[in-house]
Amino acid sequence: MAYSVESRADRDLEFSAGELTGALGDSVTVLPLLVALGATTSVSLPHVLLGFGVFQIIWGLHYGLPISVEPMKALVGLAIVGALSYAELAAAGLLAGGVLLVVGRLGLVGRLQRIVGEPVIRGVQFAVALLLLEAAVDLSVGNPPIAAAGLAVVGLLALVGHARTSALVVLGLGAVAAVTAAGVPTPTVPALAVFPAGRPALSAAAIEGTVAQLGMTIGNAAIATALLCGDLYDREVSADALSRSMGVTCLAAIPLGGVPMCHGSGGLAGKYAFGARTGGANVLLGVGYLALALVAAGAALAAFPMALLGVLLVVVGGQLARAAFDPVSDRRSLALVVGVGAVGAVVNVGVAFVAGAVAFWLLSRME
Repeated sequence: MAYSVESRADRDLEFSAGELTGALGDSVTVLPLLVALGATTSVSLPHVLLGFGVFQIIWGLHYGLPISVEPMKALVGLAIVGALSYAELAAAGLLAGGVLLVVGRLGLVGRLQRIVGEPVIRGVQFAVALLLLEAAVDLSVGNPPIAAAGLAVVGLLALVGHARTSALVVLGLGAVAAVTAAGVPTPTVPALAVFPAGRPALSAAAIEGTVAQLGMTIGNAAIATALLCGDLYDREVSADALSRSMGVTCLAAIPLGGVPMCHGSGGLAGKYAFGARTGGANVLLGVGYLALALVAAGAALAAFPMALLGVLLVVVGGQLARAAFDPVSDRRSLALVVGVGAVGAVVNVGVAFVAGAVAFWLLSRME
């Protein structure tokens, strides 16, 4: 049974089983990353979930589509592995938000994508995946039996055809263990405050991370998402409009304790694959995030098994690595993806991005 109401985008908002399962499909990578971020940094997880809940609803109503709202994976991944502090993450998110707002208003998104080159963007994805896998090993060595059990669950779910949901299952097991150890948290409304987890701090690392993230965001969250809106939903949404909405999201959410957020073609495709067809999926998911924000207490989060957190990072890192290589179709692009990824993991993601962009430009001129 489905219920519908009119949205601002002249598109019915449905609240059906398909919209609910589609909403869950978008949370597969979002929640594991947010829990990992909350467990490894000084971020306030309730405020982060509050931001995701509010902007899921806002953009679902605005576009009338199940537009994805995801963490900026490069920046959040770098924070999880310790390459960025929370203060640097907040500064990078504000900087990225300002740039996205300006380039979207000036109509420069497509032009910037052509300059950077898709293989370089995919290489940054691969670098972040490698860093997440390295962090996963560090988190898992403290309790190998728990890590092995978590990996066994992931493997079993993959064998029976539910690999995509394995991260949520492991997250659920970790949540049960945390509640068992720390008790059921008392619902608490996150306090409204400006920069509740600390003020932003601009640094060289924050700038490098922002540059690398913008390449991913412009390619995947703006251009690829705009194309998918047409392919899957027969709706024309411009990449520049998506860039502007991501800029607004970052600039509004981060001062209130949120983290850098973007749209994403993977999340949009995930919602569609799980049955979402309207912005109703965003409303349902947004309400779910708001409910989680009430109980994401520090004690329960601190009790989350670190070894299972490592398993979560393995799953998320694997998904990110697969997304990096899926579109690669020639040897030159493959070499760039691998090279940028290796340099990013060993040296620095910002250095890898700049070096990859230069290499892409030189190779393009040789054609």
